[in-house]
Amino acid sequence: MGLGLEESLRLTVAALMQATGESQRAIATALGLTQTQVSRRQSGTTAWSLRDADVLAEYYGIGPLDLLAGPTRACEALPAARRRTAHTEKERSGE
Repeated sequence: MGLGLEESLRLTVAALMQATGESQRAIATALGLTQTQVSRRQSGTTAWSLRDADVLAEYYGIGPLDLLAGPTRACEALPAARRRTAHTEKERSGE
């Protein structure tokens, strides 16, 4: 048996955060939540809602079904402009 939808969504959000270089704070702002609320969702203490999934999909520029299909599919669907690159890493570090 595979992962449940809740665990898959937590892993997907983590993978998208890694792929884009974004923090829980950025996700929280997009969702209209606090960083602590996002942390609770990511730890499994609080469940992600369907509204959260819709907002996250729009925020990342992917379809809701891509988001719910798991980390691999979500990251494959992520627009190139949203991906972290060596150039964006240099900008973030101030080089």
